[in-house]
Amino acid sequence: MVTLRKAKCYRRIKRAYTRKSKFKTKSYVKAIPQLKIIRFTMGDQRKRRAYLVSLVSNQDFQLRQNALESSRVFVNKHLHDNLGLNYFFRILVYPHHVLRENRMLTGAGSDRMQRGMQKAFGAPVGIAAQIKNGQKVMEVNVDEKDLSIARHLLKKSTARLPGTYSVIVKKI
Repeated sequence: MVTLRKAKCYRRIKRAYTRKSKFKTKSYVKAIPQLKIIRFTMGDQRKRRAYLVSLVSNQDFQLRQNALESSRVFVNKHLHDNLGLNYFFRILVYPHHVLRENRMLTGAGSDRMQRGMQKAFGAPVGIAAQIKNGQKVMEVNVDEKDLSIARHLLKKSTARLPGTYSVIVKKI
């Protein structure tokens, strides 16, 4: 089974190479991998709360969907365990950028079997969200008594995400 490459292989934002072929069917990505993020809004969204705690990016990079889903599960589980349904949690970025990989053979004798191709189009292996400096990634709407819990959980969730972040608290 093929495992995922390290996140540093996909972290840098660059425009994807677009293949131009005289055959129309070879000029676009045929299948986009399925979205792994289950839901983008969690908690009780009917009630407005006094504080908004946001996770804001400090640099430009790409954020793969499995890192975003891992962070979402962590934050939502601990918010639900500590606060019940007295919160509103949202993911604000959507992974839309298709990541492609031209898989190469490795091992003994692989140098004689495969040489690769210049500007190979590659097969889709995942999708990522392109994050800009100062962009909000996720936010939690809580009451004043739950403010420290929300801030702590968003700060701890950054260990599951690439890049550097800051937690910003805003009174609504």
